[in-house]
Amino acid sequence: MTDRKTIDAYTTRVAEYLSVPLPAEQIEARMAFAEAVAPEGFVLDLGSGPGADSAFFQRQGLRVRALDATPAFVDYARENGVDAHLGTFDDVTEDAVYDGIYASFSLLHAPRAEFPRHLAAIQRALKPGGIFFLGLKLGTGEHRDEIDRYYTYFSQTEIEDALAQAGFTIDQITTGMGTGLAGSYDGFILVLAHA
Repeated sequence: MTDRKTIDAYTTRVAEYLSVPLPAEQIEARMAFAEAVAPEGFVLDLGSGPGADSAFFQRQGLRVRALDATPAFVDYARENGVDAHLGTFDDVTEDAVYDGIYASFSLLHAPRAEFPRHLAAIQRALKPGGIFFLGLKLGTGEHRDEIDRYYTYFSQTEIEDALAQAGFTIDQITTGMGTGLAGSYDGFILVLAHA
């Protein structure tokens, strides 16, 4: 994700972002991911934001590498003990390295046409049987939200098909509604799958 307006929207709202409460479904899904990954497993928090999820995973005994395209988020995460790196989805180039990859509401900032390519790279970067968490907003089309972030929306069927084509097996799907940083009340989907 290299959309300048999206990065700028996050850069000016680090504290606000940290104060947005997670829906109960997301808290449960984050825990389910942590429990599904092998003990002391190595995980990539892809689009890690300011590192709150990464810090949570570290507390669960996992080894974490965080990756985000917003320098202010990376700086904040590093200051709080997270191994955070500046980068985009295109920087996922590893082969069978991770026990888990956690992409919580990050891949929705990538253009629709790039979604299959990113999923394929994630699948390659996971060890066989590695756990993948994907959180996205449900809907149609691509557009900017009230604070100028670029979004791609998917239907549940589109997500299921894309994951299957990338070689993932879906283990669990949860849907819900929640309010995000921009204040809009949106439908979301949380998917737990494995390579």
